[in-house]
Amino acid sequence: MPSDSPLTLLGGRSARDFLREYWQKKPLLIRGALPDFVSPLAPEELAGLACEEGVEARLVEEHGRADDGSPRPWQVSHGPFDDATFARLPERDWTLLVQAVDHYVPEVDALLAQFHFLPRWRLDDVMVSYAPPGGSVGPHVDQYDVFLLQGSGVRRWQLGGVAGDDAPILEGIDLKILERFTVEPGQDWRLEPGDMLYLPPGIAHHGVSESADCMTYSVGFRALSADESITSFADYRGEQLPDSLRYADPDLTPAAHPGEIDDAALARMRTLILETLDDPAQLLQWFGRAMTQPKYPDHPLAAEAPTEGDSLVAALRAGIPLERTPGSRFACRDHGEGRATLFVDGDAISCDVRLARHLAGDAPLDAALLALPEATEIVTGLLDRGSLGWPTEGEDDTEDA
Repeated sequence: MPSDSPLTLLGGRSARDFLREYWQKKPLLIRGALPDFVSPLAPEELAGLACEEGVEARLVEEHGRADDGSPRPWQVSHGPFDDATFARLPERDWTLLVQAVDHYVPEVDALLAQFHFLPRWRLDDVMVSYAPPGGSVGPHVDQYDVFLLQGSGVRRWQLGGVAGDDAPILEGIDLKILERFTVEPGQDWRLEPGDMLYLPPGIAHHGVSESADCMTYSVGFRALSADESITSFADYRGEQLPDSLRYADPDLTPAAHPGEIDDAALARMRTLILETLDDPAQLLQWFGRAMTQPKYPDHPLAAEAPTEGDSLVAALRAGIPLERTPGSRFACRDHGEGRATLFVDGDAISCDVRLARHLAGDAPLDAALLALPEATEIVTGLLDRGSLGWPTEGEDDTEDA
């Protein structure tokens, strides 16, 4: 869709206008972002996910109990849970949070297509929360962009302005709840199904359920911190450097003091580090891998048996489309002269630019792939590693999630 076209998701604004006026600048409330929206997930289904091994889930109780039975203002438990956990919960003041629901529920994964006016490699996951009346995780700050889509019930959101890294938080709990929270004038709204609130990083916010079966879909974005980026790139670059590349001082002069580190020594070390790291080609290779790295180490799951190229061609020609595996990440970089790097789930593949753009975009993965150079070899490899897959039995083969 052209970047200047109005989008209902953005309240009739174009992607260009939204990015210029709001993205990482200020919050935006969008009434009816998804009109007539019906939650693709029932509360019971979310609870079932939270009981599964390997699914990241948390239970936040505002009026909990410590191990010795004494009351405590907040308590956080980590899944997997069981039926007994939910049976003991009170009628209010708790929240269930399940991370990366888009990995497990195709209908939730399909929601992400609504946000492809942003680079898809920036998308992280969809967290879904459920809460009875009074359920909350306390006033807090996220260090990434988030769209908060109301799925069912009513949630009240209050914003408290920008909170810095030094904002005091409550101690002794596995949550970064702000000690102090003051609502900004005019920043107090009740969201109903289909309404959405966009928050840039660093904005203090507090959401409280005001109805039964309140479900909120949080579309979060991947943003590497400076310390993560420096450490990760240095490790990546270091693996490629020869052991012979070391600090050297052929211009050394007699020391004024045997223990002093002089300016010349610092300049030599600075030059070594900066010249080693300042490599645009290697920065691209690291960045593409880092931004498509799977959220969890056990994703994706490799195929049980290798795919034969003839079988792939026959299936596509028979009208059976491939699907991008929910949770898998694709990106590409055009190098010119018809070549590109395709980044998939933390790996890099050199291929024809048309194939890279097709796989990393939104185009259906159907028989049109067969007209693209190198498609059979690369697509079979992606099937084998689990980044691509076939529709599950009983699923509409023509539907593109």
